[in-house]
Amino acid sequence: MMATTHALAGVAVASLVALGAPEQVDVALAAAFVGGLFPDLDLYAGHRKTLHFPVYYWPFALAAGALAIVSTGPATVALACFLLAAALHSTMDVFGGGLELRPWLATSERAVYDHFAGRWRRPRRWVRYDGAPEDALLGALLAVPPLLVAGAPLRWLIGATVCLSVGYALVRRRVPAVTEHLVGFVPATMTEYVPERFVEG
Repeated sequence: MMATTHALAGVAVASLVALGAPEQVDVALAAAFVGGLFPDLDLYAGHRKTLHFPVYYWPFALAAGALAIVSTGPATVALACFLLAAALHSTMDVFGGGLELRPWLATSERAVYDHFAGRWRRPRRWVRYDGAPEDALLGALLAVPPLLVAGAPLRWLIGATVCLSVGYALVRRRVPAVTEHLVGFVPATMTEYVPERFVEG
């Protein structure tokens, strides 16, 4: 799934804060947005392994959530929503495509690394690949709850994220060719730092 879909999933869940602590909802949404993106910072360094923890994020997220309930404030709510969104992202990757340059070919059996089990979890492909039409649709649907409770600046951010998702989905199948072309300009001494999936062809 797209990083934007993960961010929108995080803010969708964080929008529930409006039910119990409406004064903290914008803090919750902002933290969840960042937390939803955070695991994908490993894109060029062990993607879906280095910062993806489909098991280990959850205990910290649940503990932070409990703390936010008993001691509600901007810091505790932000921490809880950040960790919850990061945990959700890492778990959701199982339901997408594999880790490959052209995931619609469905040749990879690596969805996300499970550090607890010490192995890769296989992709379920409910969302066939990042940028698939159903991925963009899912993101748009996830944007609805936070749009109903967010303040104006965050509504703009959420709306822009949906637009970015749709735009990426429109060009997604052209991305591998562009990537391979650009990789061709990488000096030979630097190719060892290029992710393997970018040179798989």
